[in-house]
This record gives sequence, structure tokens and C-alpha cells, in this order.
Amino acid sequence: MNEVLQYLGLISIGVGTLFLFLGSLGVFRMPDVYTRMQAGTKATTLGAIAFIVGVGMLQPDWFWKTVVIVSFITVSNPISSHALARGSHLTGVFPVTKDGVDAYHDHRFPQGDETKHSDAPAADTHKGH
Repeated sequence: MNEVLQYLGLISIGVGTLFLFLGSLGVFRMPDVYTRMQAGTKATTLGAIAFIVGVGMLQPDWFWKTVVIVSFITVSNPISSHALARGSHLTGVFPVTKDGVDAYHDHRFPQGDETKHSDAPAADTHKGH
């Protein structure tokens, strides 16, 4: 049984390493911040989970610690990616598309607001100093 866990752990570490590599490659190959973020989040989340589970299989004493780490990664990576993507869009970083359509524009400017996209960040609405 211990030998089977070692082989499964090594295979899981190999799969995790492959996904981590492909995720980092996707960050360099994608055209805009949103597709880079998608490649960096999805592939590296799966890669990190596979890698950490493999370590848990190789070191059975650490298994429950790795379960806690995997739980944290599973929750925190998508939330942080969403926050970064939303912040990017709200500051005026728009996706690169072939047809120039931004599907999120209607959610941001409802009721026929004809505000056009620009490369400049949104105007500061703070009525302070």
C-alpha cells in the first residue's frame, strides 16, 4: 500500500508540475490581462492542488496539512482572480476582442448609457480636496 501511494504521489506531482508550467506559459502567450489571468488562475490552481496532494501522498504524516492548504487554494484563487479582473475592468482596462464587443459594458452602464470605452481610467468621483 505504501508503494502504491508513492507512485500515485509522484504521478500527481508530475501532473501538477505540468499544469503549473502550462499556466505560466499561458501568461506569456495570451493577448490581454483577462485571458492571462484566466490561464494563470485555472491552470495554476489545478497544478498547485495536484502538486500538494502528491506531497501529501508521499508524506502521509503531512496529509491533513495538505488538505487544509488545498482548501485554502481552492477558495482563495478564484476570489482573488475575480477581484483583480473586476478592478481591472472598472479602471478602464478592457478585453481585447476581434469584434470590439465588451459583454460586461451593459452591466456596468445600464439603461442605455452611451458611455464609450476609452483607454483612460474612469474619472475620479471623489468630491474631496
